[in-house]
Amino acid sequence: MTTSTLPYFPLKRGRVHEVCGPGSFGFLAALMAQTCGPTLWIRESHRPEYINPMGLGEFADPSQMLVANVTHQTDGLASAEEALRERAVALVAIDISKPLSLTAGRRLQLAAKTGNSTGLCLIPEGMGSNAAESRWRCRPLFHAQDSTHFHWSLIKNKSGTVGSWHVRWNRTSRRVDMVSPVSE
Repeated sequence: MTTSTLPYFPLKRGRVHEVCGPGSFGFLAALMAQTCGPTLWIRESHRPEYINPMGLGEFADPSQMLVANVTHQTDGLASAEEALRERAVALVAIDISKPLSLTAGRRLQLAAKTGNSTGLCLIPEGMGSNAAESRWRCRPLFHAQDSTHFHWSLIKNKSGTVGSWHVRWNRTSRRVDMVSPVSE
């Protein structure tokens, strides 16, 4: 197995990015570990799944995560925009359930640029905003000895090339390592 630094990760500050796929929560957890400071996770309250902050303990301090449950996506976008602009937290993550208009996506980008903060939209597969700086697709990979293997694909990148990598969470260094593909 070889390891090296993953290009384009951690994500560029002052911009809003997107992630989709069944490994998107793992992507967010790894990003939280690379971000110094608290994370605000905005989600619609009608979603059936709940966040267990203790599940993030391997990646980041659960006390550094704030969860905001909102009634509608519009409320979530307004909260995200305010948090990004004011740099109240180091990372703002928002669950998106409906497509973003170009105007809404652009407003998030301007807020992130103003606050020099990082935003991450967790989006359903096949959805995305034209305003996003980058878009990642993540899926977990089975590995008998380690449950932290993922396949991450950078499918949109406004400032570089796209690509695909096999990664795993390094518990010792608390960072993402690029590794050789796992035989499936």
